[in-house]
Amino acid sequence: MARSAGRPVWKAAAPCAPNGRLTLSVKLDILSDPICPWCYIGKTQLDRALAQRPAHPFVVEWHPFQLNPEMPREGMNRHDYLAARFGGDAGFERAEAQLSAAAAAAGAEINLAALARIPNTLDAHRLIHWGGLENCQSLVVDGLFAANFRDGRDIGQHDVLADIADSAGMDAALVTRLLQSDADLQAIRDRDAHSREMGISSVPTFVVANQHAVPGAQPVELWLKVIDEITQKIATDEQTEV
Repeated sequence: MARSAGRPVWKAAAPCAPNGRLTLSVKLDILSDPICPWCYIGKTQLDRALAQRPAHPFVVEWHPFQLNPEMPREGMNRHDYLAARFGGDAGFERAEAQLSAAAAAAGAEINLAALARIPNTLDAHRLIHWGGLENCQSLVVDGLFAANFRDGRDIGQHDVLADIADSAGMDAALVTRLLQSDADLQAIRDRDAHSREMGISSVPTFVVANQHAVPGAQPVELWLKVIDEITQKIATDEQTEV
């Protein structure tokens, strides 16, 4: 995830191109929090771009960043928390209207009426980490966003997280046992702290090829441009090395 002053990192991927040569992949690290609506919108827009470029070079990995690390483990009432943050009901309503418009424009389904609580996401980040170990991380992230923003489920609850794990193809019983333990709790906290030490202060933040940090929910058009530029750069580098 660290930024580098050197060349972007192109890595050989396992699949071969039709000419028999190894294809090259580019790491896309995403720092995110599953209760962050802009992370959800950002992923929706990225996914739309990736769907338009199915041969894209990205290998995506999700990393923990808690927006509210001091949130009680049982969570808080969403309206009360956000009204206090935005200076009262009027500020809260303006923020909700802005979010609703942005979500509609991005095609991200958000059911604001169903969002009753803001959970602590430490356990959700553990699930994302375990999903990465089982090669289903993006499915887990999708499940968390859908459960929270579409269905209004409390993703701080272990039974909800187990359901999401099961839908992603993970062993729900094993996930439940892990959630009841302290497995990887400190590792998640340490990774979150490391990101802050590296200068990350908001999410979503996308880090392309270990080099370029792109903060915020970016439009589809920007991602298409990035993908096309990287694809062209890889092709040029391959021709130079021949």
